[in-house]
Amino acid sequence: MGGKLSITRTVSAMILACGLALSSAPATYAASKVVAVVNGAPITSGDISKRAAFMRLQKQGGGTEAARQQMIDEALKREEVLRVGASVSTSEVDGAVGRFAAGNKLSVQQLSQVLDQAGVGIDHFRNYVAVAMSWPRVVNARFGGSGGGRLSNEDLVRRMQEAGGNKPVTTEYFLQQVIFVVPASKRNAIIGKRQAEANASRSKYPGCEQAKVFAATMRDVSIRNLGRMMAQELPGDWKPLIEKAGDSSTTATRVTERGVEYLAICKKREVSDDLAAEMVFRAEDLGKKSDGEDPNSKRYIEELRKRAQIVEK
Repeated sequence: MGGKLSITRTVSAMILACGLALSSAPATYAASKVVAVVNGAPITSGDISKRAAFMRLQKQGGGTEAARQQMIDEALKREEVLRVGASVSTSEVDGAVGRFAAGNKLSVQQLSQVLDQAGVGIDHFRNYVAVAMSWPRVVNARFGGSGGGRLSNEDLVRRMQEAGGNKPVTTEYFLQQVIFVVPASKRNAIIGKRQAEANASRSKYPGCEQAKVFAATMRDVSIRNLGRMMAQELPGDWKPLIEKAGDSSTTATRVTERGVEYLAICKKREVSDDLAAEMVFRAEDLGKKSDGEDPNSKRYIEELRKRAQIVEK
């Protein structure tokens, strides 16, 4: 792999940010044997082998036993996602896998080949992504979002007093999304051409007020108003490009599941109102988590394990 696929970081971005619909149990394989049963759902030696290979790609230790425990937790998450009705769609999984492949300069077919060679397989990866994207919905529904929901006025005042009485300052953006649409059926044939067209259009971008008129002069180009976003709210896939753009009116382009896109920065300013203060404080709180794991998620899994019927063979 040569360190090319930064899987842990990319999947984290997917979370912070897959009608695969989740199957009721991981896939089984003819040459495998059942090594654990979680509430009636079997986990096979093939599943464990693939997860151990996946963990090696992520540079995680623990070997086979850690892989077994991950698969047990994943089975519990999958069952809870289905019970709550929070499964993401097949198109969302496809989009996430496609973005991951494109981010590593691979087609999905090439990514599949790489994962096969590593002993993981594209189906195992897709199942992992599906659970990783669905699980935060369940946690947020149960606990009201990461960090326990919005900060109260009293919390804001207390935090500002701790910071010396001043409201923290953050950057506020007003953004538009410019999408050079590429139909899935023509993706391989025209993606390069569309990226060249998108790159060429950036220097001619007339500003957000004239964007729709500008888009109408080109074929299959759409405009979406994203509205107001604080720096702490920027999507993980776009944040580095927005920050790198500086005072430019547009970001660099990205290949996505929709085609080729860039963002237009309609307005950018420094703000220090109550909303800005809350965003800064919440971002600080998330950054203080010891290993990036949501404590509510950990607590939820512990509860599910206590209630579950888990048989390990």
